[in-house]
Amino acid sequence: MEQLIFARLQFGETTVFHFLFVPLTIGLAFLLAVMETIYVRTGDETYRKMLKFWGKLFLINFAIGVVTGIMQEFQFGMNWSNYSRFVGDVFGAPLAIEALLAFFMESTFLGVWMFGWDRVSKRVHLMSIWLVSIGTAISAFWILTANSFMQEPVGYTIRNGHAEMSNFLALLGNTQLWLEFPHTLMGAFVTGSFFVLGVSAYHLLKKNYVDLFKKSFQVGIIVATISSVLVVAIGHAQAQHLVTAQPMKMAASEALWNTSPEHAPWTIVAGINTAEHKDTFKIQVPYVLSILAYDSLSGKVEGMNQIQAQYVQKYGPGNYIPPVPVTFWSFRIMVLAGTIMMLLALFGAYLMLRKKELLHHPKFLKWLVWAIPLPFIANTTGWLMTEIGRQPWIVFGLQKTAQAVSPTVSAGEVLTTMIGFALIYGVFGVVEVYLLVKNVRLGPDEHVHSDESVNESVPSLF
Repeated sequence: MEQLIFARLQFGETTVFHFLFVPLTIGLAFLLAVMETIYVRTGDETYRKMLKFWGKLFLINFAIGVVTGIMQEFQFGMNWSNYSRFVGDVFGAPLAIEALLAFFMESTFLGVWMFGWDRVSKRVHLMSIWLVSIGTAISAFWILTANSFMQEPVGYTIRNGHAEMSNFLALLGNTQLWLEFPHTLMGAFVTGSFFVLGVSAYHLLKKNYVDLFKKSFQVGIIVATISSVLVVAIGHAQAQHLVTAQPMKMAASEALWNTSPEHAPWTIVAGINTAEHKDTFKIQVPYVLSILAYDSLSGKVEGMNQIQAQYVQKYGPGNYIPPVPVTFWSFRIMVLAGTIMMLLALFGAYLMLRKKELLHHPKFLKWLVWAIPLPFIANTTGWLMTEIGRQPWIVFGLQKTAQAVSPTVSAGEVLTTMIGFALIYGVFGVVEVYLLVKNVRLGPDEHVHSDESVNESVPSLF
């Protein structure tokens, strides 16, 4: 049991840390491609300076993200050998394509983009950053193809106790994939755009490089507005899919122990008593859960106790209820962070459409500086809700997490590597923050000073 707990903690530790870098890489790559497209079409040298500045921050994040991803993969052989053997014949193709096609494509053309300034034509240089951006998205697609199989297995046959791929097209057509991938991609665009908005707001408050950061802000707010609205819309579709595909996860995310009434209310906060399978108190909004689940004012949502009884009959004796408090609260934190970002983006879009002067709205700019962590919080809590809410399954309905760990690795060995990874990741985190903060402060040109003295009211986030 200790080995399982430590293995799960280590997987969570490495995956959460790695996932801090991935969405920012995908989002910044797309924003760089958009900025360079504007530069090539207009010839405005301001956009070239923007590309140099944002590109430097992108490369710092990309480099550290790659290293953390390599370390993460060691776990599958060390801690999860039974899992690797069980799904290896399914995961082999998508993960090989991700490595051989997507990662090599983005790495190769990133080299062209980094070293091709004034060595290749503008159009070739533009093409290279678009291929980097497309490569990051393709990489996410193939990884999420594997993850979607864990959530909703399709296109497989069980043979000799292992899952074997029997239909590659079914794997690609997985409903879970076509909800999870666009939600993750739009979340990455939100992450990149809010990073650009926050840093731009920081410099605008200090009145540094005003023209450059106004243009950065304009690109960022357009991407942030569109992607934040799409994240909410696709997330709504995902929640509706959960009602039928993973009803236990849906019920746990609502702390719904027993099947709801016909007009199901949505719970804002609750006191969760997992020992007695009940809630000590709830603050609810009438009808909203039925609307979220069915786009209707009426519609029952099954409770955990009823689903537990169904799963015992279907899968045999066992506890099929996931950790409810983590699932419940991570879902609400994700929704709250996403809602705040959407409202900030919509207000920024309103200011831009009305041609309002950004420097006349310092409070809004300060909010954007403090909003930089919001997409990272939303990404992390969304991942926690997705993966923890699936427990006790590692592959839903096929393999339990307790069956997936390596039989020959001791709890002490897992704990030792977990501590080692934590120390290494701590170093990476410090390096990442130091380099990003240093280069954000320097701005596009470290030899150019602010047009005016530093505004002392600027938040000290940097």
